Amino acid sequence: MPRRFVLIALALLGLSGAGYGGWRLLQQRNAGAEAAAVVPGAPAAGRGAVAGGGARRGAPGGGAGPAVPVTVAAAARQDVPIMLDALGTVQASASVTVRAQVDGQLLEVLFREGQEVRQGEVLARIDPRIYQAALDQALAKKAQDEAQLENARLDLERYTRLARNDGVSRQQQDTQRALVAQLEAQIVAARAAIDHARTQLSFTEIRSPIDGRVGIRLVDPGNLVRAGDATGIVNVARLRPINVVFTLPQQEIGRVLEAMDRGPVRVAARMQAGGGTVAEGVLLTLDNQVDPATGTIRLKAEFPNEDGRLWPGTFVSVRLRLDTLDGVTTVPLVAVQRGPDGPYAFVLRPDGASVEQRPLALGVQTEQIAVVRRGLRPGERVVTSGALRLHDGARVSVAAEDPPHPGEEAPPPRRGRPRQAADAAPLPAAPSP
Repeated sequence: MPRRFVLIALALLGLSGAGYGGWRLLQQRNAGAEAAAVVPGAPAAGRGAVAGGGARRGAPGGGAGPAVPVTVAAAARQDVPIMLDALGTVQASASVTVRAQVDGQLLEVLFREGQEVRQGEVLARIDPRIYQAALDQALAKKAQDEAQLENARLDLERYTRLARNDGVSRQQQDTQRALVAQLEAQIVAARAAIDHARTQLSFTEIRSPIDGRVGIRLVDPGNLVRAGDATGIVNVARLRPINVVFTLPQQEIGRVLEAMDRGPVRVAARMQAGGGTVAEGVLLTLDNQVDPATGTIRLKAEFPNEDGRLWPGTFVSVRLRLDTLDGVTTVPLVAVQRGPDGPYAFVLRPDGASVEQRPLALGVQTEQIAVVRRGLRPGERVVTSGALRLHDGARVSVAAEDPPHPGEEAPPPRRGRPRQAADAAPLPAAPSP
């Protein structure tokens, strides 16, 4: 047992010695680093001052140390659009499945798949012989009824003359007059039968009900088609103009309605793949109710689609322009720093050789710019790179100055409605210390 205590004591002594040796080595390295920072040829007192003040060079308000190279950009006054983003689906402004309205054999198809057609253009033909025969029969029946009516009218005239001399009875004259009225009614029925037969015959020529683009043919010539077949012959979709249907949270209904009251609301559509703006259109309407399951409302926008880039069924990113902040102060978003007291930026002082840490009150923000409601004036320059090495009053050297960033489309603020006058107008900057 005593031997074990001796071994433990020796191990503890060895660890203590190693720790002390490491501590001494660290002290020697720190002393060497401080000595290297001393300017050669400086007096001993000066060296001591440097060594003692080295820990204070990075303190706020200190102006000592080399100038930090930075890039700057000027705060600009510009118009910033306020936007809403959504995901939408492209829909044809009109879509019709063309079906046969009479039974018969499909004789020919007169369109090419994917062809643009006009309203009333013949797309296909059904065997018309049965319907032509029915029309001929109706015409013949009308001619027969007209001949009978003519003969009955002549007999009525004879009976009328004879009745004056009591050549026929009053009853015979009334009977003949009723026969004439009956035949006149048959003529009206014959005309209606002719119109029906002619209409049925016209249905053997299947015409496009709208202007649009035909899809893939659904039935081939030679097949027997029937009125009301669910499949149909072809689908015709109107692509110019075309619609996009998208949804927004119900909280945005009020702002959208206000924007529509001010005038046409512009809408931009972007393809999910590719990213560029595909089309510019206008908002048509909102749905008449909110979906209670999702808390969203559907909206429909219309696009001219002259180039045919938008295609029914595709998904697009929709950007809705609600308002525009006129003449607000903006800075690049990279110039905005975050601290315990909120956002701030390093502002280049008039001497161009030092910076001031300035608190900011921000408005809407985008991927590239931020609207400054208070804290900056247009024309003041802010640090856009190199800010991590700065503090209030730090010396800087301007390596480059970025050009003013152009205006861009901004998403709406998270709370409240942006106001052009009160919220957007820049306020006086904070005084320099």
